[in-house]
Amino acid sequence: MNNLQSIVSHFNTKGTVNEIQPLGSGLINDTYKVTTLEADAPDYVLQRINHAIFQNVEMLQTNIEAVTRHIRKKLTEQGADDIDRKVLSFIPADTGKTYWYDGENYWRIMTFIPNAKTYETVDAEYSYYAGVAFGNFQAMLADIPDTLGETIPDFHNMEFRLKQLRDAVAADAAGRVKEVQYYLDEIEKRADEMCKGERLYREGKLPKRVCHCDTKVNNMMFDEEGKVLCVIDLDTVMPNFIFSDFGDFLRSAANTGAEDDKDLNNVNFNMAIFKAFAKGYLESAKVFLLPIEIENLPFATALFPYMQCVRFLADYINGDTYYKIKYPEHNLVRTKAQFKLLQSAEEHTPEMKEFIKESLV
Repeated sequence: MNNLQSIVSHFNTKGTVNEIQPLGSGLINDTYKVTTLEADAPDYVLQRINHAIFQNVEMLQTNIEAVTRHIRKKLTEQGADDIDRKVLSFIPADTGKTYWYDGENYWRIMTFIPNAKTYETVDAEYSYYAGVAFGNFQAMLADIPDTLGETIPDFHNMEFRLKQLRDAVAADAAGRVKEVQYYLDEIEKRADEMCKGERLYREGKLPKRVCHCDTKVNNMMFDEEGKVLCVIDLDTVMPNFIFSDFGDFLRSAANTGAEDDKDLNNVNFNMAIFKAFAKGYLESAKVFLLPIEIENLPFATALFPYMQCVRFLADYINGDTYYKIKYPEHNLVRTKAQFKLLQSAEEHTPEMKEFIKESLV
């Protein structure tokens, strides 16, 4: 704790540190709760930023500062109450930056939001809340004056992900191409359609917006009454197509099976989850969405299982160099499960289009 206390001392916090304990179960950053002694001093959240993933910490924090500043401004203009619980607040260090480098690791501190919690539940009710929250998040940032950087370049770039797969096939490092030819053929059949986001962007028809890019139910904070307070985990906030936030949520939330389900009969696209999320999302996001964005929301639900299928398959062909595996065929099992989810999403596309049309009436 002494080392962590030393790190906290470099930030402009209030109160006396009482204890520092691990917080949550995040996979990327190491997170701690800093509890203060004084009743009138806030508690804090201390994080070690994963510098291996987020290599440009200056850009990362500049993005987050711009986003939280703009949301705070919007909430103030709206006359919202309890603003400090509705937007994250990062504390400056003695360098003037909202991060501190100890010579080896990068750290940041934000104010702890009291009486708030997250949920792991993915059902229709919480999918609706997620749709409202992430749609509102995008809506508030639709007119942000700052230009944000890409914290993970080409993160959701479909053309880039296909190039990675094709490079893997050309190298065939693990000698596995022959056994996966069926999936490679199916991926190539859809390649042109699945790259239409990048194509429409180059044609000037589809804009990039400020997106969250990690839309999970547990990336929202709820108050004591179960109402959404704010969206959290802003590390991946960057310019992208709105498909990122819409499709990525549904790839995990609307899958009736596991991401690596060996029994493909378990894997289908859950339309009840889609309808709940789409309803909430359109309620808050339709104020700024263009017709071409709304029209392609069903496309987004197919795009993300397709993209993940491509990524798992490329890693399998490369000899499992990126994703952690529990057994030799793990990435192939993941590929097959994502492909089944893709097929199910494609089958439900007409129903999705009809639902969206009805929702806008």
